[in-house]
Amino acid sequence: MKKIITTPNAPAPFGPYNQAVLSGNTLYTSGQIAIDPKTGDLFMGSIAEETKMVMQNLKAVLDAAEMTFEHIVKTSIFISDMENFTEINAVYGQYFDEATAPARETVEVANLPKYVNVEISCIAIK
Repeated sequence: MKKIITTPNAPAPFGPYNQAVLSGNTLYTSGQIAIDPKTGDLFMGSIAEETKMVMQNLKAVLDAAEMTFEHIVKTSIFISDMENFTEINAVYGQYFDEATAPARETVEVANLPKYVNVEISCIAIK
């Protein structure tokens, strides 16, 4: 059985998907991008600021599922330019203890929704 997870503290979906789905003890989040959940506007700033907004949106979804970054077992990071990897990684790393950080892949793609620079999704287990 699956339970739909939704929160006004993360951007509302703009297509036929949900912010996250909880199946048993496993949470599958949709990719989060730098949209301000209060205004619905795309955030424009440095790559570090954009990544921080993405991580805060991911945190809001985790909170709605009563989970934290410690519950994450896998992340997927999609970036528009691998040249931004170091800055994205520096912000991302602030949310995890390196010794217990999740598995992850980072993939450069041609385009992302709304032409953002970074999108991150995760799988978490409680």
